Amino acid sequence: MNTARRSRSQGERGIHSASECHYPRRRRRAKRNKFRAPAQSVGFTRPAKTPKADSVKSSTTCWLRWVCLLVLFGTVPRSFAQTNANLSQLFEKKEAFITMRDGVRLNTEIYTPKNLTAPLPLLLTRTPYGLGHDTNGFHTALGKSYKELVDEGFIFVFQDIRGRHKSEGDFVMLRPPRDPADPKAVDESADAFDTIEWLLKSVPQHNGRVGMLGISYGGWLTVMAMLDPHPALKAVSPQASPADMFLGDDFHHNGAFRLSYGFEYVARLETSNTNTPFNFDEYDTFEWYLNLGPLSNADRKYYRGRMPTWNDFVAHPNYDSFWQRQAFAPYLNRVTIPTLNVAGWWDQEDFYGPLKIYELLEKHDARRMNHLVVGPWNHGGWSRDGSKLGKISFESDTSRYFREKIQVPWFAWFLKDKGEFKLPEALAYQTGANRWEPFEHWPPRRGVAGRRLYLRAHGQLAFDPPPSGRQRESDSYVSDPARPVPYRPRPIEPTYHSGGSGWSSWLVEDQRFAHLRPDVLSWETEPLPEDMVVAGAIVAHLFASTSGTDSDWVVKLIDVFPEDYPKDPKLAGYQLMIASEVMRGRFWKSFEKPERIAPNRALEYAIDLHSAHHRFRKGHRIMVQVQSTWFPVIDRNPQKFVPNIFLARESDYQPATQRVYRSRRLPSHIELPVLEE
Repeated sequence: MNTARRSRSQGERGIHSASECHYPRRRRRAKRNKFRAPAQSVGFTRPAKTPKADSVKSSTTCWLRWVCLLVLFGTVPRSFAQTNANLSQLFEKKEAFITMRDGVRLNTEIYTPKNLTAPLPLLLTRTPYGLGHDTNGFHTALGKSYKELVDEGFIFVFQDIRGRHKSEGDFVMLRPPRDPADPKAVDESADAFDTIEWLLKSVPQHNGRVGMLGISYGGWLTVMAMLDPHPALKAVSPQASPADMFLGDDFHHNGAFRLSYGFEYVARLETSNTNTPFNFDEYDTFEWYLNLGPLSNADRKYYRGRMPTWNDFVAHPNYDSFWQRQAFAPYLNRVTIPTLNVAGWWDQEDFYGPLKIYELLEKHDARRMNHLVVGPWNHGGWSRDGSKLGKISFESDTSRYFREKIQVPWFAWFLKDKGEFKLPEALAYQTGANRWEPFEHWPPRRGVAGRRLYLRAHGQLAFDPPPSGRQRESDSYVSDPARPVPYRPRPIEPTYHSGGSGWSSWLVEDQRFAHLRPDVLSWETEPLPEDMVVAGAIVAHLFASTSGTDSDWVVKLIDVFPEDYPKDPKLAGYQLMIASEVMRGRFWKSFEKPERIAPNRALEYAIDLHSAHHRFRKGHRIMVQVQSTWFPVIDRNPQKFVPNIFLARESDYQPATQRVYRSRRLPSHIELPVLEE
């Protein structure tokens, strides 16, 4: 990767106090409990007796004195006071520029609760996105997504990573792990280690233990800290972390380039050292990307060689050592710290990553320290309201449940010896039924039967295999790169549009906008006679051919609601996507060495649709859709084999006739893990 990045220096050194105010004293640390293996129950239990709250000193208005007295005597919960009080009245804020082993200094903010009576653990979050502040200059997370953690009591630390915002140094997108043989090498693991070392020496009133958490890039930074962990790092929670940027996360899925996200994310992080969205001159980016033409125009017209990560995309179109070195598979060969992996079933950016990280760690988890929570969320949705996503309601705030009942007790146990550890190995939300279910493993190993759902004639979908007859029965459509299928209903706003974007909820959009298009095939079951629950990995086995020499295949598994749906009439007939994925045909044999596809030759594509835990209700139907464009979330395949699609010419893009087979000899089907009840 090109490492010629911008550097940034700071003129101020040391720690600076931001405010002074009184803060309610914290409970004393509980007596240490011996670690116990997780029991099969959801959440954690705490001691029956709760210590009385300490007295509260206040130097603010009478209103705040009144609220504090209510908290003291238990009339309202402490969190009520913290929600309504100014953060400057709760925390002492200090700023520091922490020096790394190579002399680079990183901008860091430290928030210590006021009037502490006992030491507290440190909670560290590192980020490339900047430290967002309220009107008083205090980190906004403390009053929002971290509010429950604030109620529990921690010393919070937030840090800009190298080359971003106020930190010095060069920014490298997803900087690979350093060579251990090079004493001068640095990476995010080393920076986390050096940061923790400094905090332990410089921040007063800590108990010697550190926890770390983060979402998305922050989750990836948390995993990096696990590779060579500081001895004081006692618990981590990587949340929505990518694990492999070529196979399943932000930039590619099965080798297919994620155009709109990749293009806009590169602009956001590499235009300057602050978050800088690309300035589109059209509101509907579907037309903007279509008018862009071949991918080579992106650099020729806009980036002009100045975006290192875009240059990497162009230079590494296949799964070569560049992508393999970034992926976590070679490095996660031991479980060093208790790990709480967090994912969302409808994560539009990094669903592959957290489950892959859990899977890699699980191979080495002899002490059972590796845990997984998957909820009904989009990317980072557990940090916001979790009562619904798009038009889909979950009937309760699932995010608040996670933050209160899982995340807070997790860190309280490992960093404070507080409570009793009873989190199951895996906790998965069952969509369709709106309830949490514990599992001994994920995917479940017991009580699951594989069933095949076959594509049949006349748009039918059935568990019975096709009858004997013609050996090449098929359905076909014409895929035209000049007229691609949009991945969500238009208009498609920019990913980081200031007025809001449908990007965050597109995976729960009603798929009727694509159903019955001439370039989309659909198959559907009869109404289900009883409930059916899928739990685990879903795989599409597609027997297909193209008249071209390259092709993309998109498969979607859909829950079709009844036409009469009195529970929510607006969802009548709704087509809810449960699982989906794209496969770039050139990689049907190998992601390292793409091959030209023989025209009109039927091949089997095994497409991993990833995990799901969903209840298809009685009376609902199951639908499968297949298409070859998903624009502009996936770039257009020319449908003519070229060595590097990033360098393709306009003349390389051509229509192709796509054929999906459904005969006894070529039985396209979906393999479902059905939970026995």
